[in-house]
Amino acid sequence: MSDPAKDFKRDEIRAFRFVRCGFDAQTGIAQLVYAFDDGPELVETVTVPGAPFVLDGARAEAAERALRLLHLIAGVSYYKAAVPEEIRIDSYVIDADTAALLESVYLNGLGEFAYRNGLNLRGRIRFPIGDASAGTNPLPRMRGRGQGEGGSADAAEAPLTPSLSPAHGGEGATANTHPGGHGATAAPALGLPEHALVAIGGGKDSLVSIEALRGVDIAQTVTWIGGSQLIKACAERTGLPTLNLGRQLAPQLFEYNRQGAWNGHIPVTAVNSAIMVFAALLTGANQVVFSNERSASYGSLIEGTGEVNHQWSKGWAFERDFGDYVHARIAADLHYYSLLRPLSELAVARQFAKSDHYDAHFSSCNRNFHILGERPVNRWCGVCPKCHFVFLALAPFMPKPRLVGIFGRNLLDDPAQTAGYDALLEFQDHKPFECVGEGRESRAAMAALAERPEWREDDIVERFVREIRPQLDAAELDVDALMAIDDEHRVPPAIWERLRARFAA
Repeated sequence: MSDPAKDFKRDEIRAFRFVRCGFDAQTGIAQLVYAFDDGPELVETVTVPGAPFVLDGARAEAAERALRLLHLIAGVSYYKAAVPEEIRIDSYVIDADTAALLESVYLNGLGEFAYRNGLNLRGRIRFPIGDASAGTNPLPRMRGRGQGEGGSADAAEAPLTPSLSPAHGGEGATANTHPGGHGATAAPALGLPEHALVAIGGGKDSLVSIEALRGVDIAQTVTWIGGSQLIKACAERTGLPTLNLGRQLAPQLFEYNRQGAWNGHIPVTAVNSAIMVFAALLTGANQVVFSNERSASYGSLIEGTGEVNHQWSKGWAFERDFGDYVHARIAADLHYYSLLRPLSELAVARQFAKSDHYDAHFSSCNRNFHILGERPVNRWCGVCPKCHFVFLALAPFMPKPRLVGIFGRNLLDDPAQTAGYDALLEFQDHKPFECVGEGRESRAAMAALAERPEWREDDIVERFVREIRPQLDAAELDVDALMAIDDEHRVPPAIWERLRARFAA
């Protein structure tokens, strides 16, 4: 008998299906189920520690809406394997606004994936719009007390508590019973406590956010997804409460990749954002905080193609649309925002350089983080775009011996790194497909180093002075101009009033 997972024929697949989703409040495990055509079910699990969870009323329904949104966004990991022409949602319906959000996430979030694979996804990604009034759209009910592991195999059929079933008219049963439903009322305020789940990735940006929130006395839990020991060590260094969320992809996906599935970059920040919104409702937090600066909104300019943004879901367009959706459709008092959105990468680097508390613990090197495991022997590989950029961004604000001590070597005095820095400067190359700052930031940082005796004779800096700076407009090389604080952000006003002075210093 053949193994269905080994019969994956990418080009013959016609439909991608969102089969169902459910959550077991006793174990804290959510199941997100997908399939291609009539093939085997692809079951992803998301684990939120702290179970059992006891939710009722409007908060339970908000968690159910958040679970469905997570199901829809996390599906991008599987959809990309075949990018079929049809998308089906088997167990619920969505409205036009929800479909528009998802189509934006999939189209823009898969921009680099499409470019690298020579695919044109425009007009291909269409989420089906249904009519919730037809009675075919029950909430994905959550399995709660008394169900145990012997409950229904389809968790969507088991309620969290009997009173929460829309059919029983429980509290909140009529309030927005699906994400973006036709005629849905605005999401209710849930009375969530003032507490922030702050995403940590082990790099400088999230640490700046954590210390900024600490400085204004915002209670916070440092949160990460997956089993990275590097991130865990960095989170523990903060001395704050921590929350490690689990995400386990369906194992068939890796077999599909071996059989020729389309593969490439996905909007992982969008997925992580949806996971953390769900977790915030379960654990009781009114803020989900990321640390994406304004530079994330700018992509790589590809000749003949246009802009392709590797970090689109870290950009302002996603933050704005996703945050507004959560506020309007999930919970009116749940705030999703990036604390660093008003700042440039260089402004964030300046903030980080003010303390050496994390020098021996942080790492922004993405080569250390892999879906199938990490390589934590060295925190910095020294040759990837992230290492190149972080070294350059910190150099204007940090004593040279301290910076070289962090990385273990001077990246700017290594001729082998020339091509990597040319890409950051957007000199005869485009911005790397990585989470790095804008070309103008790299050029301004390099120009600042060119004026400093301790840096200007290093190989990369000396070449910049000799070959590149003469071609640039000196007015665009001012680091101070990049310290300006923007007004475009979603930070709650009461918090921002307390933070702005800190970031301006």
